[in-house]
Amino acid sequence: MEELMKARFSENARYVLQKRYLKKDDAGEIIETPEEMLWRVARAVSKPEAKYGGDSDEWAIKFYNLMAALEFLPNSPTLMNAGTPRGQLSACFVLPIGDSMNEIFGSLCATALVHKSGGGTGFNFSNVRPAGDRVRSTSGVASGPISFMELFDHTTEVVKQGGTRRGANMGILDISHPDIKTFITIKKESNKLNNFNISVGITDAFMKAVEKGENWDLINPRTGEKTAAVPAAELWGMLIEGAWKSGDPGVIFLDNLEAGNMVPQCGKLHSTNPCGEQPLFPYESCNLGSINLMRMMGGDGEIDWERLERTVRVSVRFLDDIIECNTYPMKEIDAVTRGNRKIGLGIMGWAELLFARGIRYGSKESLELAEKVMSFIQRTGYDESEALAGTRGSFPNWKGSVWEERNRPMRNATVTTIAPTGTISLIADCSSGIEPVFALAFRRKAFDGDTLVYINGFLQRALERLGEKSSSILEQVLVKGTLDGVNVPRQIKEVFVTAHDIPYREHVEMQAAFQKYTDNAVSKTINMPNSAAPDDVRESYMLAYSLGCKGITIYRDGCKDAQVLYHGTAAAQEERGAGGRAKPRRRPANLVGNTVKIRTSFGNLYLTLNMFERKPFELFATLGKSGKDTQAHTEALGRLISLSLRSGVPMRDIIEQLKGIGGSQPVCEDDGDTIILSLPDAIAQGLERALGETVEIKSGDMCPSCGAPLVHEEGCMRCMSCDYSKCY
Repeated sequence: MEELMKARFSENARYVLQKRYLKKDDAGEIIETPEEMLWRVARAVSKPEAKYGGDSDEWAIKFYNLMAALEFLPNSPTLMNAGTPRGQLSACFVLPIGDSMNEIFGSLCATALVHKSGGGTGFNFSNVRPAGDRVRSTSGVASGPISFMELFDHTTEVVKQGGTRRGANMGILDISHPDIKTFITIKKESNKLNNFNISVGITDAFMKAVEKGENWDLINPRTGEKTAAVPAAELWGMLIEGAWKSGDPGVIFLDNLEAGNMVPQCGKLHSTNPCGEQPLFPYESCNLGSINLMRMMGGDGEIDWERLERTVRVSVRFLDDIIECNTYPMKEIDAVTRGNRKIGLGIMGWAELLFARGIRYGSKESLELAEKVMSFIQRTGYDESEALAGTRGSFPNWKGSVWEERNRPMRNATVTTIAPTGTISLIADCSSGIEPVFALAFRRKAFDGDTLVYINGFLQRALERLGEKSSSILEQVLVKGTLDGVNVPRQIKEVFVTAHDIPYREHVEMQAAFQKYTDNAVSKTINMPNSAAPDDVRESYMLAYSLGCKGITIYRDGCKDAQVLYHGTAAAQEERGAGGRAKPRRRPANLVGNTVKIRTSFGNLYLTLNMFERKPFELFATLGKSGKDTQAHTEALGRLISLSLRSGVPMRDIIEQLKGIGGSQPVCEDDGDTIILSLPDAIAQGLERALGETVEIKSGDMCPSCGAPLVHEEGCMRCMSCDYSKCY
């Protein structure tokens, strides 16, 4: 029998585990180690082995070592809840949305239960009658699907997942719904549907209508009657403009989704989980897990195919066992999930694999390797699922499925999914999913207050071969986060690219390469520079459709700020006021902030930076033991900074204007290394501390935990400083 190995968690990974995953007692004190957490999970997941004649103890050790070696990790609810009274281990759920009040509020209750258990939910609101339609029972008019989405959004806001985080939702509306224009533009209002990703359900017929310049019929789902005919190109243009301005809505290609439906006798797939990678039926859930490709490499960067095969086989068994030991939040979810036994095995660490191989992300060679790796995982996963079917039986809905047509017994209706791996990739110390890295070097704020410097290890080793030049190059990389503008050999610059160095077409092609050998769907963000035009968004959507992607989400760098500050929508004009000038936003009654203390020659400076909607909103500056004039100047600077922030001026611009201003009485802080030149310089340095030290990573959102920039990837927002993450 195997022996238990020591887990390979880094110091930072252990911080993440302590903050989010390790069991705590009623007083909030941690009561298990990371290794004990893994053993808790392994023991719980291995229990079903005995049901099928296996040795649960033996498989518990195998599952433990699989995770301890960081070769595979399951989705977060499994790590958090396995072996605990809660026992809910799935991340992805889809719930039905009917047209009656009983159906809608029944799903609202189910949503609360799922979110409380740690899962995210997806919905398709297309069956809800449009706003203004007749309500026979009350002789009134319907409020439409958008109003009910806001109700679900509010429920998500108040129901925390096990007391640790809020849930996430996907809201889909078909392109033929009469309220589709309102749906497309709803995210222009920054305070609307903050807990939702939204996507438009697109059909092949609509895409043909766009191509031919034809009208498109809007159909009342209650009556089946046409309510209007609008140019398909007009709807397509609105969708493109919305995505360009704010990143929303995304697109779900419904016919591409249905083409991958392995159990068509169970109905059509028209909903996904919050990040879009898992199509599911109403009341269906799925268990996800990811293989760390960094652990599948030899010293030369070559893939150890035998190790990868072993890892895939044990991982498939692990995920199938989860279905048995899972405690589902509703009996309906239990029944549908067990009927199809869908699992979703994916990968993480793809960017590091390319770095190790010296292959540029997005190149032809990288796309070929993507297909080679994913086809191997899918083929091996199928083989293991078939082997499990031989000893445990095929999934109950096998008869009538695509697998019956292929005359192939299968334990699981689906096997592979490329999911977001935001937090588990932090635990595994690798890049997220199939995303490129967002920065090659950055400073991360540790949970104990220390600031840790992170430099990509593969880049560091490549630069070390340059000799003495490497240290100065690393300093430049730490400032910039990328190799842009850094004098390094062409081969290094070509290989070590970040998300914003990669043309959008190559992002889409990478997603399509993995989709080719993925049963479910692929979660990936198509990053675009701020300078990208709406036509670039249009072309990326068309390319994704033509290459067989099941959906697409783009994010144009800084677009959420640009929407309010620079572009002339009606909502933005209202924000700016007459003449297009910036109009300060109104102050809410309650705000949450962070206070820092800075030593100055005039006394201690106290800065309180308050946040609103995840962004710096106002600053209070107080100077102790100073004369009235000095205090007045300090208060004046605080008011002007608050006015600037409320008018949309980026915090980085404010800091750059104030930092370095000299004065007559500079002073050293207690550490002896930091010099405060003046009150303006003190305010600038204090703001940096309040935000958390980090390289300037372009983003339209700020972390609500530490104020540092958030990056957008895989349909989620992730803080590069304190590890905060949120999947919409």
